[in-house]
Amino acid sequence: MSRIGKEPVPVTAGATVAIANGVVTVKGKNGELTYTLPKGIVAEVKDNFVNVTRTSEARDVRGFHGLARTLIKNMIEGVITGYTKGLEIEGVGFKSALQGQRIMLSLGFASAKAYEIPDGVKLTVDNTGTKISITSPDKQLVGRVAADIRSFYPAEPYKGKGIRYTGEKVRRKEGKTVA
Repeated sequence: MSRIGKEPVPVTAGATVAIANGVVTVKGKNGELTYTLPKGIVAEVKDNFVNVTRTSEARDVRGFHGLARTLIKNMIEGVITGYTKGLEIEGVGFKSALQGQRIMLSLGFASAKAYEIPDGVKLTVDNTGTKISITSPDKQLVGRVAADIRSFYPAEPYKGKGIRYTGEKVRRKEGKTVA
């Protein structure tokens, strides 16, 4: 039995969980999230807890047991408190700006890079344009958007410029020296 999968998920106040035909729907003050359970995984709501069980001991079913429980837990937490990830832009002349449903990133290239913001994600940029905050009830979506934006210019180890996660340490390398 999966150690993570057998733990019941508490349904916190403010969230409602409905399960029908293998689809888990969680509603809360931050929105609504849905997740389709994989084959062999069954979930039920009982006494303000969601219990996730598996129907067989096949290897692939066992692998999804803990995953399904964790995703449901993240959905409940997301519709109540939400998830936030921060990005920092470092470099001379490097900045960002919001333009409607897209963010424009000036990263030292010939033209600015544009990223379309997906539905359900709220982006905020500070006044200097060097700090970006990504907020959504969907944990996976927050991480994907942050990784996509960071992929335009990841922090490089020689000068340290680029886009990094808030609190990320970039190990600096020594450049070549002329003998």
